[in-house]
Formats: sequence, structure tokens, C-alpha cells
Amino acid sequence: MNPRFAFLAAPVLLTAYGLIRLADGLDGERGPGPAWTTGHLAFLGALVLFVPVLLTLRRPAGGGRLATATAAVGLAGVVLSMAQITIDIVVGLRAGDHAAMGPMFDRVQEVPGVALAVYDAGPMLFYVGLIVAVAHLAARRVVPVWTPIAITLSTVASATDLDLLPAGGLLMLMAFVPLVRSVPAAVPA
Repeated sequence: MNPRFAFLAAPVLLTAYGLIRLADGLDGERGPGPAWTTGHLAFLGALVLFVPVLLTLRRPAGGGRLATATAAVGLAGVVLSMAQITIDIVVGLRAGDHAAMGPMFDRVQEVPGVALAVYDAGPMLFYVGLIVAVAHLAARRVVPVWTPIAITLSTVASATDLDLLPAGGLLMLMAFVPLVRSVPAAVPA
């Protein structure tokens, strides 16, 4: 896969998820239904594309221990985020209505460690890895200093209020533009 495509498509899919999520909530509740499933599939697609993004960021950061550890942390967060989104999709497909979703989520999150790993701390590892990787590139002068600032603002906006996901996705897209120009056309080995 061309990582340049991933750098552009991942934040576009993140933005799409945010917009679909907003539309899904116009009736006062989110899910289950086509909007819930479509939005979560868009987010899952974004997460898949963040894998080559994180792997590609490792090379211009020097590929050393810090770059490798940062990529590993980010990838762990991606995997845990994928688990969360997959659970959300399955619950959305199995629930007959919005009220039925709550008890299903409760049962999943009652499994020891799931709430922390899959819903709370785990997904944040992705954002920590991404921010540190881009900050490392800014320190090496590979990207402008505003790039990690924009990624951080994107993360803070999305974490503060999920209704800000579209803005967060657009900020991330803006931050990735300098990276698209500097990344190789093939995924590094």
C-alpha cells in the first residue's frame, strides 16, 4: 500500500466517522442501525490505514529505539481501538434498539480488564504514539513544528467531545500534508 494514500485517507475516514456519528445522533440517540454500522466501519478503515502511517513515521525518525518503541505503542493502541470498534459494530448489529445496546456493552465491559484496555487507556496509546512520532519528526526538522501541535489539538478535541471528531479529523489531515510530501511511496520493511 502506498503510505501517502494512508496519510490522506485515514484522517478523511476519521472525519467521515465523525460526520456520520453526528447524523446518527440527530434523533437524540446513536445506534443501532445503518448509520451506526457505517460510521464504525469508516473508523475501522481509518484504524487499518493508521498501521502504515505509524510504520512509515518510524523511518524518517531514524528507525532507532525511540522510533521503534513509539511505533509499537501506537500500533498497540490501534489494535485495542480496533477491538473497541469491532465490539461496537457487533453490539450494533445484535441489538434490536438503542435501549438493548447498554446491557450488551455492560456485559462486555464487566470482563476483567476489558474496560481499561479496550475502552479507556488502551486506545489512547495510539494517540500517544502518533503525537510522539510526529514530535520526534519535528525535533529532527522533518516536519514543521506546527505539525505535532495540530495532531495534539486534533487528539484533545476528539477526546474532549466526540462531536468534535470531524474537526479533529480535518486538523489531522492538515497536519499530515507535510508528511505526505516527505514519506516514501512504499511501506518500509
